[in-house]
Amino acid sequence: MPITVLFLLASAALWAEAPKIAVIGLRHSHVWGHLPKMVKGEPARLVGISETIPALIAEAKKAGAPDSVFFTDDARMLDAAKPEIVWAFNENDRHLDVVKLCAPRKIHVIFEKPLASTYKDSVAIAALARKHGIQVMTNYQMAWWPSQYEAKRLVDSGMAGKPWRLRGIVGHGGPGSRGARSETFFGWLTDPVKNGAGALMDFGCYNALWSLWYLGKPDKVFAHVNHLRPETFPKVEDNSTMILSYKNGVGLFEGSWDLPRGFQDLEIFGLGGSVYMVNGKVEVRKGREAAQEASIAPLAPELSEPIAYMVHCMRTGKAVEGLTAIDINVDVVEIIDAAKKSIATGQAVALRR
Repeated sequence: MPITVLFLLASAALWAEAPKIAVIGLRHSHVWGHLPKMVKGEPARLVGISETIPALIAEAKKAGAPDSVFFTDDARMLDAAKPEIVWAFNENDRHLDVVKLCAPRKIHVIFEKPLASTYKDSVAIAALARKHGIQVMTNYQMAWWPSQYEAKRLVDSGMAGKPWRLRGIVGHGGPGSRGARSETFFGWLTDPVKNGAGALMDFGCYNALWSLWYLGKPDKVFAHVNHLRPETFPKVEDNSTMILSYKNGVGLFEGSWDLPRGFQDLEIFGLGGSVYMVNGKVEVRKGREAAQEASIAPLAPELSEPIAYMVHCMRTGKAVEGLTAIDINVDVVEIIDAAKKSIATGQAVALRR
């Protein structure tokens, strides 16, 4: 068989082979939605789970994870299982520790939002990723919505004029604390150090990401919080509001654990109209005309979920881009840090340019 044919066959086999993925921590409730797919090996093969809490290990076994993949030490797992990707579902203040382990081993990393609990840690994570040449993705549920990209396409087309005002609300009735899957998550999510804040961090990161995506980095950040249910959330705020100021624009954002139902709504205003986006729906208004629902095209398979996108970036050599990219998510955490300073001082906080 000619050498060129052998080379092509070998390349095709390598391309088709599912990369190895490991999980560090089972402490973020989002893991339970993603673990079954990893167990099935789609599109990456699960080779390790590192966790020490027996109740969470038992839950993972119920989800189909075999006994052979469990470890109680992160570094030992990485060296034994040799994954190419790690998806961390641990406390936000442990994200930097994960990258310190993975980056020198050339292992790519996925985090649940946010990138880190503090701006200082996010900068350190980005520096390690650059030094060792790894990809670090920050996963947001909304990053895989076709409606998200249709709304951005419409705004970028100029149909509403230059965008100058964003109004976003993200939240629900608050995290639950009952059951093995929720108890640990609730414990650290409502801790100001392990999470980085309360509802401000949990949902403000979505809002900050939207503002950066549409308007860039704001000049100033002003924030206000409420502590409406101290009996449930004794250590952190459960409702937050941010005003992100631009020379020629503004972002008005709410993130809350006190809402009667779930929200992930964004409306973008230009001088000539507006675009309103939720999961699965985009409405367009020109001037005072009635709203028109836009047609939403599906995303390509490699852009429709986090593991598939990371695998795509690994195979093509392209950097993670857009909403899940590292630089924009460093800026997200900078905005949240500025919001916390604003809350402490009662003043707007200028960002470094």
